[in-house]
Amino acid sequence: MISRSDLQRRPAVMRHRADAGFTLIEVIVTLAVLGFALALIVGYKPAWSGALGLRGMAGEVASELRLARSEAVLRNRPVFFEIDLGARQFRVGDRRPRQLPRRIDISLLTIAGERRDVTKGDIRFNADGSSTGGRITLVDGARRITVGVEWLTGRVGIGDVQ
Repeated sequence: MISRSDLQRRPAVMRHRADAGFTLIEVIVTLAVLGFALALIVGYKPAWSGALGLRGMAGEVASELRLARSEAVLRNRPVFFEIDLGARQFRVGDRRPRQLPRRIDISLLTIAGERRDVTKGDIRFNADGSSTGGRITLVDGARRITVGVEWLTGRVGIGDVQ
């Protein structure tokens, strides 16, 4: 037999079960907010840092110059570090050329015998580690950085230019 107190409790229990879940609108709003946050995170691209980008590119150029010197000593023959100012790229020997970012300009100062024309030139590393020497200047707006190669030792150094 069902007592009166059971009948009074039943609607309260049923009402409690209906309020226990989420509504469809709450779930949709939550998913929309999470989707928007994910779109912001995935679409985030840090701004170009001129100083860091220029210093990083100078490091890459210096690394390639050191590679050319090492290959010349290892293979006991001259190796060329080639720069194409017109195409804005550089390479060591027969390797694939490396492209400069568009915002960075490049210039080359080397001996006259290593300039092939107005836009192309080389820095040659000899089997004994010496080189023809030279200076490569990278410019990003007002910032300048120079990668220099000593002719006698082939030593590569990076320096800021004011």
